[in-house]
Amino acid sequence: MSEEIRYQINGQLADNTVTVDNKEDLILVPVSNGSADEERIIAEMKAEDSGLREETIRHVFDLEKRVTKRLLMSGVSVNTGLYYASVSFHGVIESSAWNPAKNSIVVNFNVGADLREAIKNTVVNIIGAKGSAMYIAGVQDTSTRALDSSATAGRAFTLKGALLKVTGTDDSVGIILTDSKGTITKITEDLWVLNEPSRLSFIIPSGLDKGTYELKVTTQYSRNTLLKVPRSVIKTIYIGTAPTGGGSGGDGGIEEDPLG
Repeated sequence: MSEEIRYQINGQLADNTVTVDNKEDLILVPVSNGSADEERIIAEMKAEDSGLREETIRHVFDLEKRVTKRLLMSGVSVNTGLYYASVSFHGVIESSAWNPAKNSIVVNFNVGADLREAIKNTVVNIIGAKGSAMYIAGVQDTSTRALDSSATAGRAFTLKGALLKVTGTDDSVGIILTDSKGTITKITEDLWVLNEPSRLSFIIPSGLDKGTYELKVTTQYSRNTLLKVPRSVIKTIYIGTAPTGGGSGGDGGIEEDPLG
């Protein structure tokens, strides 16, 4: 019998921005411990002291990605244990012909059995109120009214939360989008619609391709004075249709905010 691994994640209490009149209605926001890219994951795997060289781990890592992409794009559903992935199509087919301008391929992800087991073995520690912390409590695509982190190029996108106002003189201050290839797009000030502490709205650049993006907001704003060191909040969004996520509300913690 394998050893049971226990996990823990910290959360902080915050006002529910959906029910602003009820100050007793609170939500729990995960405390971020950063993000892990491919290099971080490979380094963590090597640190497990498996006896494998980094080159071997990287080869297996790349091989799994290549095989998974080939299977999915051939119509094969993939179940890794961590997730179950399948392909569907989006858009109306006209004249029985596929039109890339109107139709798209969507990959749907559902939580797998291994990850569900990890969720069951995770202890959530409530470490107090967020207080002066910056956070995102919810998002909305202004054009479609969608609340699932999907966005539309050329249309407004709104963040709700606390201390989101973008201000300061540091070079890092601003709003940026980073695609899956690492290409960074800065949201220039002429695209900002609303810049308030609890609500930040801006236009998604019309030239961006559909796909997954990391949205990062960096500011020196605080309630009383400008911070000496900028702080940031990160949110994963999807230009186009958001992937379908599986599980009930109890499977939370996949993204960094509970209402996104």
